[in-house]
Amino acid sequence: MTYMRKYLYFTIEVVLIIILIQFNLRSQINEYRNGVVSSADELASEVGIKIMQNGGNAVDAAVGVGFALAVVYPQAGNIGGGGFMVIRLADGRELTIDYRETAPMLSTRDMYLDAGGNPVEGLSTLGHLACGVPGSVAGLLYALDKYGTMSRSDVMKYAIEIAENGFGIHKRLAAGLNDAQADFKKFESTMKVFGGKWRSGDKLVQKDLAAVLQSVSDFGRDGFYKGWVADMIVREMKRGNGIISYGDLESYKPIERKPINGKYKGYDVVTMGPPSSGGICLLYLLNIVENFNGSFERGTALYFQLLAESMRRVYVDRSEYMGDMDFVKVPFEQLISKPYALGRFKEIVPGTATPSTNVKPGDPWGREHKETTHYSVADGNGNIVSVTTTLNDTFGNSLVVDGAGFLLNNEMDDFSIKPGVPNIYGLVGNEANAIQPGKRMLSSMTPAILMKNGKPFLVIGSPGGGRIITAVLQTILNVIDYGMPLDTAVKTGRIHHQWLPDIVYFERGAIETNVQKELKAMGYELRQNESFGRIDAIIFNNNGTMSGFSDKRGYGKALGY
Repeated sequence: MTYMRKYLYFTIEVVLIIILIQFNLRSQINEYRNGVVSSADELASEVGIKIMQNGGNAVDAAVGVGFALAVVYPQAGNIGGGGFMVIRLADGRELTIDYRETAPMLSTRDMYLDAGGNPVEGLSTLGHLACGVPGSVAGLLYALDKYGTMSRSDVMKYAIEIAENGFGIHKRLAAGLNDAQADFKKFESTMKVFGGKWRSGDKLVQKDLAAVLQSVSDFGRDGFYKGWVADMIVREMKRGNGIISYGDLESYKPIERKPINGKYKGYDVVTMGPPSSGGICLLYLLNIVENFNGSFERGTALYFQLLAESMRRVYVDRSEYMGDMDFVKVPFEQLISKPYALGRFKEIVPGTATPSTNVKPGDPWGREHKETTHYSVADGNGNIVSVTTTLNDTFGNSLVVDGAGFLLNNEMDDFSIKPGVPNIYGLVGNEANAIQPGKRMLSSMTPAILMKNGKPFLVIGSPGGGRIITAVLQTILNVIDYGMPLDTAVKTGRIHHQWLPDIVYFERGAIETNVQKELKAMGYELRQNESFGRIDAIIFNNNGTMSGFSDKRGYGKALGY
């Protein structure tokens, strides 16, 4: 082969590689002008689109999607759990709705400990006593009544119809139901609905759930927190020594709160405050990362070290200071301040891992499982909604309310059942998150909206327990700092560190083998883990269109029109 021919082949290879790289970096997602929904299930996304096509706004659609997910995504979508909603209206108003579950009034600080003061395995995670007072119905209806434009019946009819007539289940839902059978078998009421061997395409009909949804459609919050549905919830509690009462149900109220706001490299971030730790932690992390000044290349050992050390410091402060602000004083203004983050950044020594035992909470005064779910909604008029909702663990506490057809949550495990004892996600809490009657347990849910020059830029959130925060962070960095299109930014591998345990978790392919060796030499313990986070996001394009993307780690779908 002549030199010229070799040179020609080499040139062709280089050109092909460049074309492939550019093709992969270009967004492969559609653009829309009237509305977009990105959620964990295609049927739920279709509901949101139908509502907007029939004249509803993004809030109407978000409420419809929420009720639909309670039917088609029972591992996390719910009416027996709770969540957070971040809204930016077309007129520029920004607000959040907190419909997190609360501790029943008969709750006690040590209710999950034995006589020796040790946690009783399973007591805070499985069955009746693990359940907090559900908030989803009250929260969704509050949003609809105050910021929606359609009637309950028009918004809820889709979910009711799917529950009544059934739907063919996805293979991933079938696998999840089969994996959960051991826990389901502890409760006869759950086996009536979800028991058996499931296969892809099997029809799931939920007539009891349809009746509950119809009651809510007809009577509003009284159709759930009072009347026959409340009777069934209280009866179920008594059957299994649970403690939720009529008084707990009737007194539950969602709370409209001001969002917490921050800035990152010219972008405005609007997100959820306590009792979610997610918003504070996201802004805190972005503030630390901002000090990197873009002086590191993505994927290098230095890049991963700086991320891990930032995460380590944020999570130790999370464990010490964060809880329900209606019960404890959370120094959130200090924690999200630029000077405080700069001080924490200066503690990081490039090339050296700082053992978590040596990283203490700062001085700002001077959990959920992968089966949380997130969805993002935007309409063509400028209304934007970012919602994260959860039962906590997969299928919550595995208990279906007999005759009502819906699963209950196990959110009580998100309290610190004993200071220093990790919950089911390994997250450690302290006094700020101790159990108190009426208190809302700490969460990692991180629904967020980003703005650029006063215009919408990104709607984002994720499930993933304590890893929600870091999944959202890395997706934002991929978009803003590394110029990735939304689909690439979401697909790219992630890492996670949460102070304790002192381990850097990473997805397969996220860290190259040679970089792993460099990080181990610095003193990091690395552990490859299953994929985490399932981002559902919407990005606003420069040409005035919108694009959505649902993380391929799940089986959701982004739709638009």
